[in-house]
Amino acid sequence: MKLNKVEIESNLKNFSGWFYDESSDAIVKDFKFKNFQEAMAFVLRVAFEAEKMDHHPDILIEYNRVRLTLRTHSEDGVTLKDFELVGRIEKI
Repeated sequence: MKLNKVEIESNLKNFSGWFYDESSDAIVKDFKFKNFQEAMAFVLRVAFEAEKMDHHPDILIEYNRVRLTLRTHSEDGVTLKDFELVGRIEKI
């Protein structure tokens, strides 16, 4: 079930660096790594976790920077499934 803005903001308090992008109705976090290799290693680990959940984020890679954007496309917005994936990503 799609979450409203208040529910999203409440859930975001549990995670550092993530923010709600109202224009895309998604939650987003930017990561910075030492180099391209570290960024790609991180992306691969995220990909494996996402595949386990069958819930795939949008991933933008710019050399040593990675932006993850999460939204549940079937619900056309943010759901608890997105926050479950955030929890897994934060453990990486």
